[in-house]
Amino acid sequence: MDLMCIETDAPRRAYEDPVLIQDSRVLQNLLALEDRYQPNPNYFKCVQTDIKRYMRKMVAQWMLEVCDEQRCEEEVFPLSMNYLDRFLSVCDTSRTRLQLLGAACMFIASKLKETCPIAAEKLVIYTDHSISFSMLMDMESLLLSKLKWDLSAVTPHDFLEQILSRLSLDRHDMDVIKKHAQTFVALCATDCKFMMYPPSMIAAGSVGAAIHGLSNVQHLDLKLLQKLHEITGIELDCLRGCQEQIEQTLAVNLSTMAPSSSGLEETSASKLDHTSSLTHTPQHEHLKEQPTTPTDVQDIHFD
Repeated sequence: MDLMCIETDAPRRAYEDPVLIQDSRVLQNLLALEDRYQPNPNYFKCVQTDIKRYMRKMVAQWMLEVCDEQRCEEEVFPLSMNYLDRFLSVCDTSRTRLQLLGAACMFIASKLKETCPIAAEKLVIYTDHSISFSMLMDMESLLLSKLKWDLSAVTPHDFLEQILSRLSLDRHDMDVIKKHAQTFVALCATDCKFMMYPPSMIAAGSVGAAIHGLSNVQHLDLKLLQKLHEITGIELDCLRGCQEQIEQTLAVNLSTMAPSSSGLEETSASKLDHTSSLTHTPQHEHLKEQPTTPTDVQDIHFD
């Protein structure tokens, strides 16, 4: 019998462990730990003297583009944003170092979650060489110090599978809803106003928004909110408010898209498909069209 070795460039992905997903203790531990990794939502007023909200959004969108082009695991971007916000909650930072900080956050998050982490050299290229390898290493050390090496943060992505596995869904529906919910989680990570919500609430709100967009049936919303309340223990009004906030953010982003918005008036499912273009850029080869570096963060000055 001939043996054939088939090599592939695709990284090996770990299978989901049904024991961890079905064990209620895992969910309860996540709920108990999530507050520990919450950033201070008021750090723009209390800590930062130079960085503004719009600067964070610019850098967040750039980081999302980099993570998508590098085909990172879905949890890399939310985790890197958690690092960035926690760092900015305790350390006053110049706007000229914000992109460097973002690169360091992605560097560490990819090491923690990726089989093949993002190379430091690629991150330097993505910044249009506005940073150097040594600057990235120094910022990585500073970031680890400020975070006290506590890197296994709880993010909304950690709750998605826990929530979806407890809903009465078949495998195909679960995969579709999870894909859309992951898009909403990434969208929330780019917006400052969602820093006040715990990860479990963002995850539950993203699942609710995904199912609502795909079904658009009012009575299902009420049953779903009740089920999400039973799973997470979050109050119904809070869940409803978070879901509505996500849907409003989606609507605002859709309204700012290019003139081809006529296609956005189709079905709710197609609206969710269009959302992917807001949070994910097309794949490119060999960095030919690498994500635009947010130089405005460094160039804009106030009188």
